[in-house]
Amino acid sequence: MKKILVALVCMVGLTAMAQREKGHGRDQMKDLTAEQMATLQTKKMTLALDLTSGQQQKIKAIHLEEAKERKAKHEERKAQKEEGERKKPTSEERYAMQNARLDKMIAFKAEMKEILSAEQYEKWEKMHKRRGKKHSKENKGERKARR
Repeated sequence: MKKILVALVCMVGLTAMAQREKGHGRDQMKDLTAEQMATLQTKKMTLALDLTSGQQQKIKAIHLEEAKERKAKHEERKAQKEEGERKKPTSEERYAMQNARLDKMIAFKAEMKEILSAEQYEKWEKMHKRRGKKHSKENKGERKARR
């Protein structure tokens, strides 16, 4: 009986620790420089799509540009939050931000289509769709938990 109880307590403890560790990947990425993030993203794509060295260089440049933009926006939001001047955007501002984000996504997709072969591009799109579904499910769960 004691063995079963000890095993049960250990399993509960491990499960709780595993759930707490879930969000740490994103937190660790915030500490990286834009160059480091671009390198890691490019290497992951290389492993998944078997990129050539020329493709790697082009994709790394794209990832670097994106990472710099993300870092800059993150710092801007952080500064606004610290100063207390962060306010909700108006519907026009939200529309403009969403429109700009979608334009960037379209341009990114077009660049990927130019760089990757047809087979690689198809595989990349499948990866992106799965990733998007995963993130949307996670976000829904987070939103429900916040309420």
